[in-house]
Amino acid sequence: MRKLVYYVGASIDGYIAGPEAQFDFYPVPDDMVAWMNERYPETIPTHIRRHFGMDDVPNKAFDTMVMGRGTYEPALDVPTTSPYAHLRQYVVSRTLTIDDPTVRVERGDPIELVRRLKAEDTGLDIYLGGGGKMAASLLPEIDELIIKSYPVVAGTGVPMFNGAFSPTLFTPTHRETFSNGAQVTWFTRS
Repeated sequence: MRKLVYYVGASIDGYIAGPEAQFDFYPVPDDMVAWMNERYPETIPTHIRRHFGMDDVPNKAFDTMVMGRGTYEPALDVPTTSPYAHLRQYVVSRTLTIDDPTVRVERGDPIELVRRLKAEDTGLDIYLGGGGKMAASLLPEIDELIIKSYPVVAGTGVPMFNGAFSPTLFTPTHRETFSNGAQVTWFTRS
């Protein structure tokens, strides 16, 4: 069965974006950018992949992405309606309308969507692209966390999980550190 993996960057105080959805304050060193491009190329939006010459780079870990409206909508400013054209894209929203056949809007229960996707046999996992409310609502189905932790305190913003109090144990399994102290840590559901 496929896994749902929450691959996300966060400040050391647990925010995935600032109060106005800012994310440009994260100190991302060049060695970490190279690592992300090599290890998880499919998590790089399509319009940025072109900039790095990654158009033809195959997906390595994920073939499907699930995201909330808050994660999807900034793509419209690029402008694009298909920010991850190299993945199957699902946007969970009861109100959003998207005129693009490559992006599916899921109006129902996101847990049921993820369970359907997990039952598929594609050989690759499901990328939970955020945001905090979506991650909290899908916490019962998250199998693995891959947290890019940046050495900066945000103070406020969009929390990594924004939902009800729900203590859920995960076990750290691996960690990598980069030139400025940023780290990536893998956690599996305990």
